[in-house]
Amino acid sequence: MVLTGGPGAGKTAVLEVVRRHLCEHVVVLPEAAGILFRGGFPRRRSVAARRATQLAVFHVQDQLEHAALAEGGAALIVCDRGVLDGLAYWPSEEGQFFDAVGGTRAGMYARYAAVIHIRTAAEGDPSDEAAAVDRRLLSAWGEHPRRLVVEAGTDFLGTLRRTLAFVRSEVPPCCQAVGAR
Repeated sequence: MVLTGGPGAGKTAVLEVVRRHLCEHVVVLPEAAGILFRGGFPRRRSVAARRATQLAVFHVQDQLEHAALAEGGAALIVCDRGVLDGLAYWPSEEGQFFDAVGGTRAGMYARYAAVIHIRTAAEGDPSDEAAAVDRRLLSAWGEHPRRLVVEAGTDFLGTLRRTLAFVRSEVPPCCQAVGAR
């Protein structure tokens, strides 16, 4: 399962609740971009550098997912973003993204049983970069057959409850208990 959304949408807070309140069979994978940037991967503005960044993020995400699957024992793997998120940050034509990563949108959709998109509260300002990224993510995942879009609101607890209920619906009853850890 993928948890996606624009910057500031609340993904990190939601994933922390999932990590703390569902059993150890629910595995939460960290955001690949965060791993890279905390490790010193440079943030540069040129088109070539932004492509290189998104390719690095794609490959780290891909390998995080493969490692979690190979480990076994997970009832559900919740990814902080998915491999298709890179499309929202890709600095050129969409087709170039798929060529560069060697995949298709349909193949990337097939990797995930479900997608939860938490909308960013920044949506009010069309010039805001967070809102623009959020719209591109909404478009990238738009045709996934099991997508939940959680609209931004003033009540983050409502967003959290709705998202957590969807995550719980994807795991066996033994993994649904609050405080299982």
